[in-house]
Amino acid sequence: MRWFGTAVAGGLGLVFGGPLGALFGAALGRGVDRGWGAKGGERLTLEQRSRIQQRFFEAGFRVMGHVAKADGRVSKAEIAYAESVMTRMGLGAPQRQSAIALFGAGKAPEFALAPEIAALHEVAAGQGPMLHLLLEVALSMAYVDGPPSRAQRAALETIRRGLEVSNGAYRRIELLVSLQRRVRDAGGDTSAGPGAAPRRELPLARAYAVLGVRARASDAEVKRAYRRLMSQHHPDKLVSQGVSEAQIRAASQKTQEIRRAYETITRARG
Repeated sequence: MRWFGTAVAGGLGLVFGGPLGALFGAALGRGVDRGWGAKGGERLTLEQRSRIQQRFFEAGFRVMGHVAKADGRVSKAEIAYAESVMTRMGLGAPQRQSAIALFGAGKAPEFALAPEIAALHEVAAGQGPMLHLLLEVALSMAYVDGPPSRAQRAALETIRRGLEVSNGAYRRIELLVSLQRRVRDAGGDTSAGPGAAPRRELPLARAYAVLGVRARASDAEVKRAYRRLMSQHHPDKLVSQGVSEAQIRAASQKTQEIRRAYETITRARG
């Protein structure tokens, strides 16, 4: 079961955040594998790690199915999105069949969302980044066909409350998801692939999406977002966390993109 930590979190990070998301996700997965984040600073036992990893995998696909079905029907785009998650996670045939079954279970009328979220929160207490990632999973599915419906909003609020995520943190996650969706819908992309050559200039809309801020954000807000992202994901900082050489290269590309995004915005603002 150890593969669940790195493969699941890393795979979902790639889906929802490009190379930077993959880097964050894989680091998160290894954190669970190694026992980070236990209550009181204690290391997690092997049994606790396995429970968290398994529960996250199960809850992630059930939640995607539930959010997709919340407005009454599951669109082709939502199905394709769920399949893309499975593909990017690199699931083998047995794991893929399990994910499909979990997605179907989440769509069922008898599926109870609140107990599902409560069960995840119970076993993953102290794993804040993982809980935030689950909320990002749900938000990303909700935005597949455009802004979430009222029923999807209600499901998202149940998830937020069950995971005990603050309104402020929820708004930040949703803002990033919605900005990335908007850029993709406009024919752009919010992140370069791990092996892609860096671009010298970014479209302004994409630059704002990369920093996770709105176009009307103040100069001070833009600068804070830039500094926060650079501090969190700078390769020099990640070296001490034991990430792989390939992930360090991905982080280097992402920090270049963050820097270019900030420069694009500052130039546009004069």
